[in-house]
Amino acid sequence: MSRNTKTVLILIAAAVLIAAVPLFVLKDAEFGGSDDAGSVMVEEIQGEYTPWFTPVLESALGGEIPGEVESLIFCVQTGIGAGVIAFFMGRFVERKKWESDERY
Repeated sequence: MSRNTKTVLILIAAAVLIAAVPLFVLKDAEFGGSDDAGSVMVEEIQGEYTPWFTPVLESALGGEIPGEVESLIFCVQTGIGAGVIAFFMGRFVERKKWESDERY
């Protein structure tokens, strides 16, 4: 096994452990989002909290976005971000290959 393969396997194992350990260590913990956490903290500190604005899609739809649609939008955003990162990483790898081919 090459050194790069070992490094990749170690990094994958570390990522899996980082994702899995909290689920087993904190059995009764509530894993909530940060969207409501900020307003709850402001409400605890000041007593009354009124948001400055309402989300654009909630205004357009006339109500709160269903959880499934919100998850879909988040997944699409994640996919676009991963695609952009992968594109630029691929460009850098290919540029390195082209530069090494031009030297010889």
